[in-house]
Amino acid sequence: MLKKAVFPSKYLQGAGALTELPALCAALGKRAMILASPTAASNVLAKARVDWAAEGIAIEVFQGECCEEELARVAELIKRKKITVLVGMGGGKTIDTAKIAADRARIAVVVVPTIASTDAPTSGCAVLYSKDGIFDKVFYQRSNPDAVLVDTAVIAAAPTRFLVSGMGDALATWFEAQSCVRTTSVNECGGLCTAAGLSIARLCYDTLLSYGDAARIANDQHVVTPALERIVEANILLSGLGFESAGLAAAHAIHNGLTALPETHAFYHGEKVAFGVLAGLQLSDAAPADVDAVYTFCEKVGLPTTLAALGLAKVSPQALAKAAAMACAPEQSIHHEAGTITPEKTLAAMIAADAIGRSRQ
Repeated sequence: MLKKAVFPSKYLQGAGALTELPALCAALGKRAMILASPTAASNVLAKARVDWAAEGIAIEVFQGECCEEELARVAELIKRKKITVLVGMGGGKTIDTAKIAADRARIAVVVVPTIASTDAPTSGCAVLYSKDGIFDKVFYQRSNPDAVLVDTAVIAAAPTRFLVSGMGDALATWFEAQSCVRTTSVNECGGLCTAAGLSIARLCYDTLLSYGDAARIANDQHVVTPALERIVEANILLSGLGFESAGLAAAHAIHNGLTALPETHAFYHGEKVAFGVLAGLQLSDAAPADVDAVYTFCEKVGLPTTLAALGLAKVSPQALAKAAAMACAPEQSIHHEAGTITPEKTLAAMIAADAIGRSRQ
């Protein structure tokens, strides 16, 4: 099997980067339209030092769900306005809608995340839901975004919980990459991990441990510092390149299992992934020093280390077993771990991870 890696064509990051968007769009096509989340439209676009109308850039507000109905609406706008560049600005669902709509229309797409809560912006995949918000499928684009633009002043203005959640998502990258390499498992672009993908995953982890807490403190004060810049890059670029080109394993599968429990729905993706990392370390018999380092990091930045921290203080053994079984479904990435992974082993790892977390409080 071939080694494979994928990347966005261009990545821009820094305070005030939003002012580069008109020139970026002009280089990619003649007519641009921004699909913005309601929050991005009112808090980012309206306050930006850019005259969007004068730049010839149309603005359309996202209707709230990445579903076929919204995609049909956006497709009609693209056709009627003869759009050649679509910008997705906001959180995950807004960005995913833009990525899918642009891919189907065969036009350029620029991704402008306004929070650093996941590593999805650089990727060539998106999650499609029903109009009622029920998961439908993962949609794979023909290529990764033409550009990703991250204005760190916008990221710093958002609640710190988003940044911390992004650190939880990024925390999985190195451990899952190691598992995929160890078992020669297929990565998210259909090949084996490259040396570059593995090195990026390691850099992501080292950056989190070195700068995570300082970045959290900066975000609390809504200021951009070198530490914040490093963590935004780790959350979005390093983790995005790492997960797609190195692969997924236990942490994300356990996250998926936890979503079967309604009590966890109020918690962000990265918060559940962080607990998945802790359980995955138990499942893979990780070195005690690595286990301690990850717990210490999670405790310092405020990521969950117990089931109670995910709303599961009173979870029944049957419910937790259901989550473990879902995590071990045949299509789940948990099978990229070494050995034969079963629901029973996964449940034991989740219980052990929770017990360790409680013992450290």
